Amino acid sequence: MPSDTRILIVDDHEDTLYALESALAPLGYQLSRATSGDEALKQVLRGQVGLLLLDVRMPGVSGLEVVRYMRRVEQTQHIPVILLTGFGADHELTTTAFGLGVADLVLKPVDPWALRTKVRYLYDAHRRHLALEREVRRLRALTGEHTETAAHPRPGLLHPDARVPTQRPMGAHAGELEKDRT
Repeated sequence: MPSDTRILIVDDHEDTLYALESALAPLGYQLSRATSGDEALKQVLRGQVGLLLLDVRMPGVSGLEVVRYMRRVEQTQHIPVILLTGFGADHELTTTAFGLGVADLVLKPVDPWALRTKVRYLYDAHRRHLALEREVRRLRALTGEHTETAAHPRPGLLHPDARVPTQRPMGAHAGELEKDRT
């Protein structure tokens, strides 16, 4: 994950944003903030968000609506989300949140130690996941090059295994090869 990837904290109350930033500051990750669902979506779509802490109930676009939209967009569907609620977790909210693939639902006021542990785990796991995806793409590109080379070998190159016969040069006909054997 690029070094400029950050954790986005979204809440419509300034004091909550400050408290969450203070709780996460010891982790040393880059933090940014948004005060609405619309602003959060804009930042997420611009990229470089590795984790989202998102208030459920906000005026305008709610936290659940943000998550619903993120899950429909390929570039944002795997970003881990921790939903925050100050109204208690009811069965419907919990079912909906986890159905959307939310990583956790945390009740306010937030325990800073527990939040740091969850954030560190999810952020680092997401970073490792992205690094593995990059490595898979790199290996597939190398494998694609190797497969392409094997399908069209260059004349004069010998196979590393000496028991494998030299391949026919491009354009050589079977008749010409027969003459060479006699």
